[in-house]
Amino acid sequence: MKILVVGSGGREHALTWKLAQSDLVSEIVCAPGNPGMAKHAELAAVAAEDVESLVPLANDMNADLVVVGPEAPLVLGLADQLRARDIPVFGPSSDAARIEGSKSWANDIMNRYGIPCPESRTFNDAATAIEYIESCPPGGIVVKADGLAAGKGVTVPETATEAIEAVTDALERRAFGEAGETIVIEERLSGPELSVFAFVDGETVSTPVAARDYKRAYDGDIGANTGGMGAYTSPKLCSPLDLDNIRSTILEPVASALIAEGCPYQGVLYAGLMVTDKGPQVIEFNCRFGDPECEPLMLRLDSDLAEICLAVAEGRLFETPVAWNDTCAVGVVIVSSAYPAAYETGFPIRSDLPDEDDAIVFHAGTSNDDEGQLATAGGRVLVATASSPKSVKEARTKAFEIAEGIEFEGARYRSDIAVGAN
Repeated sequence: MKILVVGSGGREHALTWKLAQSDLVSEIVCAPGNPGMAKHAELAAVAAEDVESLVPLANDMNADLVVVGPEAPLVLGLADQLRARDIPVFGPSSDAARIEGSKSWANDIMNRYGIPCPESRTFNDAATAIEYIESCPPGGIVVKADGLAAGKGVTVPETATEAIEAVTDALERRAFGEAGETIVIEERLSGPELSVFAFVDGETVSTPVAARDYKRAYDGDIGANTGGMGAYTSPKLCSPLDLDNIRSTILEPVASALIAEGCPYQGVLYAGLMVTDKGPQVIEFNCRFGDPECEPLMLRLDSDLAEICLAVAEGRLFETPVAWNDTCAVGVVIVSSAYPAAYETGFPIRSDLPDEDDAIVFHAGTSNDDEGQLATAGGRVLVATASSPKSVKEARTKAFEIAEGIEFEGARYRSDIAVGAN
């Protein structure tokens, strides 16, 4: 089977690494890919959002399957164009991808179909939004850009002043461009956050798996929101009974809702949840694997990823096993110094990067310089990932040992990823 993987980050490296383990796979092409992915695949210099070039690339290579990693090409309709040419694709249609691409649309779906979520209001006028904020208790709301903002469009304000600043940034200063032309103001929930993932082929929802990520830039959950500073997954994070409950009350209902709305979902569905005293509530849906959750999750997937993705694309997930092992896995993201603020790139990476089944560094923002030296090329640069059959603590120790050995100018990482986790 020939597979085209779309994307260039740590998530796509992890997916490529797992796909390459399949006996079904004869060739992988990654567009645009990164130096880490080049160990398992041929790289094609086509950007992940260049839908008009990706479709002929898939056609020219006679791809048996296209696996789309990031959300942007899905929202732009890549899956629709591929399906129109009878090319199997793992990833939802642009209509179904609105579950991530528009928070207001997702909230409307959840409210109409009885899926547990916080109360919310949608605004595109700053004055009206500010008037609403002034009627809310301090620290009682969350302000979100409606569209795709690379994980950075959410503000959790402690005061009305901070909330008004967030509204002004989005609606008047256009801090998030078109993604912030509309904003959603939600009730602020309290409780531990949980990321739950399941494969969906329209009707069938697979056995889910849980992970937990760390969004804030610095230890102790302080600083700006980022695309993700680390994550861990463990069979103890969420019990099988609780995962079954999440599947029956959230994942299966939203899959059914999207069928009813005329846009069946095909891909991996990511439910970002808050576990409240009233039970799990959805704070966001994503139309792809989380990054960096995908990296440790791939170390727990026992089943053949290529087989699963093809089954999803062909609507026969019901006959395809999806099994997650009982190991624990941790991913620690090594970032450029100022990330998520403006940062410099092009610094040489000086270290040996392990590539073992239980200890691997996934490339997130790297490139080769003119001399062929591996160098930084993004805010999130590398993801030190490790697993253990014994405990999160042991996996964490291994991951941090890897992270400590990675050197480039300005390299930093959070030291509290998975602290105290079981």
